[in-house]
Amino acid sequence: MRTLRLTHIAVEAEGLRLRERVKRAVTQILFGILAMVFLMGAIIFAHVALWFWLRQYWEPHAIALMLGAGDVLIALICGLLAVHSSPGRHELDAMTIRNRAWENAKGSLSMTAVVLRVLRLVGGFAVRRR
Repeated sequence: MRTLRLTHIAVEAEGLRLRERVKRAVTQILFGILAMVFLMGAIIFAHVALWFWLRQYWEPHAIALMLGAGDVLIALICGLLAVHSSPGRHELDAMTIRNRAWENAKGSLSMTAVVLRVLRLVGGFAVRRR
């Protein structure tokens, strides 16, 4: 019974860990998409800035360059947030519980196997003596 309970705990902990990992992956994907949007905006503004710079010297292009630089900065920040996502406290706790439960379940299974062998041996000797 203890083995089944430990196995159940391990399965629940693994389910929690996987749910937390999926949440983290979705967050990474969303920040990655957001970074791509801002990068595309930065490229567009860089082209607009170059066009203004070539067409009208020195004034309107400064605004476009600033907007482009701002988009690049935002894209870099979002990209770093997407890449630098590590497992959260709940995911780490779930992995620890799962590992402990599996180790205890394995130990309990091996102990059960040893006890059954000993009982079979003892039972076998008792039957042979009669």
